Amino acid sequence: MDTLWHIYPLGATGSPIRDWTDPGTGEHRLGRLESWLDHAASLADTLLLGPVFTSATHGYDTLDHLTLDPRLGTDDDFDRFVRLADERGLGIVLDGVFNHVARGHVLDSHVARSDDGSPRVFEGHDSLLELDHDDPVVIDYIVSVLLHWLDRGVRGWRMDAAYRMDPAVWEKIVPPVRAAYPHAWLLGEVIHGDYPSFTGPDRLDSVTQYELWKAIWSSLKEENFYELDWSLQRHAAFLDTFTPNTFIGNHDVDRIASTVGMTKAAMAAVILFTTPGIPSIYAGDEFGWHATKGEGFAADDPIRPMLPTSPAETTDHGMLNIYRWGANLRREHRWLASARTETLELTNTRFVYATRGEGREMVVALDLDASTASVAVDGTTIWNLPAL
Repeated sequence: MDTLWHIYPLGATGSPIRDWTDPGTGEHRLGRLESWLDHAASLADTLLLGPVFTSATHGYDTLDHLTLDPRLGTDDDFDRFVRLADERGLGIVLDGVFNHVARGHVLDSHVARSDDGSPRVFEGHDSLLELDHDDPVVIDYIVSVLLHWLDRGVRGWRMDAAYRMDPAVWEKIVPPVRAAYPHAWLLGEVIHGDYPSFTGPDRLDSVTQYELWKAIWSSLKEENFYELDWSLQRHAAFLDTFTPNTFIGNHDVDRIASTVGMTKAAMAAVILFTTPGIPSIYAGDEFGWHATKGEGFAADDPIRPMLPTSPAETTDHGMLNIYRWGANLRREHRWLASARTETLELTNTRFVYATRGEGREMVVALDLDASTASVAVDGTTIWNLPAL
């Protein structure tokens, strides 16, 4: 797995998020993403799809893990999408919520309890009930769901809100999945906590590297590369036990271009593609899209927009070339995933580091004063950041 292209299907297809009624089987919105598959294949070898299961509103309040959300279409639509993606060399990773469910889910009588006996809810959301992972019924259900969609052709899973689950829970879930699908990739959403504890032979393969995400945008915005240097040292320690999923954008955070501006967003992409890990690209970042989270229940709508009918309708301002360069770099230099970085030069506004692995070396120079970035491999400069 080289690079993931991450998309939020309900938003990308223009599906109604709130106060929707079952549209039956006539919508087939998942098919709207088919025109984006060639674009995705130019950037990645894997599609990370946000929630596609039947849910009450935004997809993370699941009602049925075994059915495609009727806002997106039917089982036939899903099978066609998997086939078309596979024809382009794209594997699919699905986003599953197994920490909590919406009220009305088949498991809502198998939930965890608070000290007073009331159902435990997810982070104050009364409509989201946290599951009891000591209940064999819950574990058997999760395993059955994972296997069901792996049987349908997906290649892995992102486990939403894994940080809310005891890492040891995965030792009940992963072994039967591994027995059937040894190469399935299992990623956990871990925002904070002991990252390595979630991974291992009978646990998850990887977790989301939020520490590095924060260091990338913060060091660029505040012009303090010392923060990035420190986080890359932490990152190297994580790489001793697992390969993290790295990113500079996703469906839960402000767009990188809105946070740091276009030129620094390009530098962020350089950092993403030239440091160790398994990088993911959030759809739209490669075009330099801007968006910030709002307030209230609709806070995430701006960062989860409907996609144009096709990539041809977008304007990229030169950012797309940077992302295509980075994607090709990862294809040509697969050793980058498990490499290590060493700082060669460091000030608040200038950072030069070497990424090394398998006898290869890549040197990256970032200079905020000059608003430039360059990358050299084995001593030869192969790329300079264009002006944006």
